Amino acid sequence: MVMKMNKVPNHVAIILDGNGRWAKKRGLARNVGHYYGANNLFKIADYANTLGIKLLTVYAFSTENWGRPDAEVEYLMNEPKRYLEKNMERLSEIKYKIKFFGRRTLMPKSMLEVIETLENKTKDNLGMTLQIAFDYGSKEELIQAFSKMDKPFTEENLREHLYIKDDVDLLIRTSGEQRLSNFLLWQSAYSEFLFVKKHWPAFNKKDLDKAITAFNKRNRRFGKL
Repeated sequence: MVMKMNKVPNHVAIILDGNGRWAKKRGLARNVGHYYGANNLFKIADYANTLGIKLLTVYAFSTENWGRPDAEVEYLMNEPKRYLEKNMERLSEIKYKIKFFGRRTLMPKSMLEVIETLENKTKDNLGMTLQIAFDYGSKEELIQAFSKMDKPFTEENLREHLYIKDDVDLLIRTSGEQRLSNFLLWQSAYSEFLFVKKHWPAFNKKDLDKAITAFNKRNRRFGKL
């Protein structure tokens, strides 16, 4: 458990990286890693909610992921639907909201229906908000936001049209990679970054505790002295 002296960040973002490598390391198919990664997402979300985190934003499927092998893309388009349907009753009883953001033009209609059902079932929950980026790219988000803006072009006007309006306090990326990969570029302007070597399916509650402890050791000056 995080020490009481630690301040819990309001908005935590996680790039869920390493599902396929986690599976390959165990002699399993990459898709098995995605399944375990989905299970781990809700374990970590449940824990984040108990810690008092207000927003947890996770990167599940990027606009660039369409370039992966056809079999993997097909799995990533269909397995979330099966997973959510199978766990709908349990997920409907959670204490926090679930929202999906990103493009909704390329996803299968059946997937969209399940997403909307889950969003509606959790919309009145009072706890944290779990924001799942699916078919999301920050460049695409910014382009569509700029296209909707009315002059004058101000930061406040732009933020109004973004999928995610709140700045990120702590951004975690698992699996050892050290890049943003087109994730929340605007919202992460003054985020604290933490790169963890563990693959996402192995990331656990203690790892989140350590991340928050590390966050509390940072001196956030936001460009000031």
